[in-house]
Amino acid sequence: MSTNTHVLVLNCGSSSFKFALIDSQSGNQLLSGLAEKLGHTDAIITIKRNGEKNSLALGEHNQHVDAIKVLVGTLKQLGLDDGISAIGHRVVHGGEAFTESAIIDDDVIFAIEAVSALAPLHNPANLIGIKAAQVAFPGVPQVAVFDTAFHQTMPAKAFMYGIDKNLYKDKGIRRYGFHGTSHYFVSQKAAEWLDKSTKDTSVITVHLGNGCSVCAVNDGKSMDTSLGMTPLEGLMMGTRSGDIDPGVIIHLMKQYNYDASQIDDLLNKQSGMLGLSQLSNDCRTLEDALNDADNDKRQAAQLTLEVFSYRVAKYIASYTCALTHLDAVVFTGGIGENSSYIRNRIVKHLSLLGLTIDESKNQQARFGQAGAIHDSTSRTPIIVIPTNEEWVIAQDAARLTKEAK
Repeated sequence: MSTNTHVLVLNCGSSSFKFALIDSQSGNQLLSGLAEKLGHTDAIITIKRNGEKNSLALGEHNQHVDAIKVLVGTLKQLGLDDGISAIGHRVVHGGEAFTESAIIDDDVIFAIEAVSALAPLHNPANLIGIKAAQVAFPGVPQVAVFDTAFHQTMPAKAFMYGIDKNLYKDKGIRRYGFHGTSHYFVSQKAAEWLDKSTKDTSVITVHLGNGCSVCAVNDGKSMDTSLGMTPLEGLMMGTRSGDIDPGVIIHLMKQYNYDASQIDDLLNKQSGMLGLSQLSNDCRTLEDALNDADNDKRQAAQLTLEVFSYRVAKYIASYTCALTHLDAVVFTGGIGENSSYIRNRIVKHLSLLGLTIDESKNQQARFGQAGAIHDSTSRTPIIVIPTNEEWVIAQDAARLTKEAK
């Protein structure tokens, strides 16, 4: 078996997959890319290396396995295929079966299939990627890294719903949380920034992107997080509603004959920033609309961004309940790392916690630039830390592969 530190990371969706070849020790990406529109005639794979980007139409051979074959061919052409020591797969839902990453075997595949009903849009796609990679890379260890694993330290008071307990015992209905690799990574980096041991560090990590979540990390462990049994609970997101009165769903079904499919489509694809603004699910577009000549667009964008920011602030404030102390608030994710406007609006709602922002530092912390954005009067540090979920996956895959030797 190769002693190389290179790990191929795959993140498969139903019609796409992201990939990156990473040095698990340094975090350097040797190659990365995206295959998208898989299953359609206009499927394409884009590969980036050394600052150059090349795209290839997949034509009639447009399934996951076909795109992975193209990736394998590229790796061989570049002489990078021999040095792959492991393949790490992002798997969205591990249920209660997995409290950490696992080397993939038949039992692990069975367990992932068993909880697929809890993530019907994600786990089946993850399994497609796993099986395609097993064919393309025979003999190379494959490792599953679960979005939910980091949150398995949540106490029952945080993960239980206030419903018939038998639904948990018999059907596994509880809060699981997601974005675990991101929250884990930035909480570890926050401890380094604070020059403290992870076991003595308590932070609130705020992952804001098209999907959003907040996590209370006490002494390095997840104590509570905003996403629930599915990635729909919690904050308002790009197209997802986040928290909503269940009575709204019952009302739509009884009074307006919505069926389960329509409800699912409404809450997952037509809500959030897109639904409220009727403009876009992209925060950048909404921020641009704040200066639009059209008054209706300006007001729609402003309301949407205010609702979004206020909800994030409410979760941050409430998660102090889960901590013994608060060492820092950490922003990450596409919006969290890049939107100085959103960060400013969120922190303004947290003045009772003594959080204050230095706007000059806030403006500088963008486009991959990490750093503190609080001012000298802030009771608690506020830090921007770019997430690196791929590196977490690569490190876990390398570690487990080494331990299994």
